[in-house]
Amino acid sequence: MQRRCSLVAILVLPLALSACVERIAESRVRSALVEAGLSEGVSTCMAKRMVDRLTIRQLRKLQALQGPKRTIPQYVEAVRRIGDREVLEVTASSAALCATGLG
Repeated sequence: MQRRCSLVAILVLPLALSACVERIAESRVRSALVEAGLSEGVSTCMAKRMVDRLTIRQLRKLQALQGPKRTIPQYVEAVRRIGDREVLEVTASSAALCATGLG
């Protein structure tokens, strides 16, 4: 019985840690989007999509885009300057879906 509990713990622990890391990443991405000038609502929606689709390295590139309040097109233009096509595609599609309420 104790062996079974240990096995369950070994299997469940990585899943729990993964979920925790994902929530932390989503929170950090949302904060970075707000600091880059996007609204809270759009930032929350975009963060959920972006964390699922981008690597940690790509998400860190977006952290550098802090600045004054921006419109979504201005933010997407700033992302374009990063030079990562996948980051641009995910950001633009997330922005479009979230801004229209479809995200």
